[in-house]
Amino acid sequence: MGLAEIAAGVSTTTEQDERGVASVDATGRDLAARLEAFADDLPCEPATAAAVADAYVGGAAVDAAGHAADVAPVTAAKALHRLGFEGLSPVTATGERVLEDYLSGRVSRADARGLLGVSDAAFALATYLATHDPIDGARGVVEGALENERTASVAKRDALDATMPDADEWA
Repeated sequence: MGLAEIAAGVSTTTEQDERGVASVDATGRDLAARLEAFADDLPCEPATAAAVADAYVGGAAVDAAGHAADVAPVTAAKALHRLGFEGLSPVTATGERVLEDYLSGRVSRADARGLLGVSDAAFALATYLATHDPIDGARGVVEGALENERTASVAKRDALDATMPDADEWA
């Protein structure tokens, strides 16, 4: 059996996805000012949402990011979700299916909450996250505004820069 016989009937079915043009807006405007465009859709003031996002991107947990912005952790989680951050639901993937059943009316609230085994606050947060999509374009605004501050290579460069002698000392 030759290569031609082996390859007979083989065809390519994969197509390339259109991704569009990637862009990053690392302008000098602060994040709070840039989030003003989304003020009506945010669960808190744009300045508060900016403070939450800044703390969260900086490595703080959701509750710590909320405390840093002087809001409840639930509000911080809602703001981060609306800004496009993922992984904020207090329920598992199985729990999200139970939540879908509750939202579609197949399961009562009491039964859904009992099956999930979460607090009222966690159930309310999971419901909010399931019923509110991230705001279109908000994640790009956050990434663009915080990019220069959070780039790993910039952070490493700045940390190493402090240990290096001035150029004048080498001359």
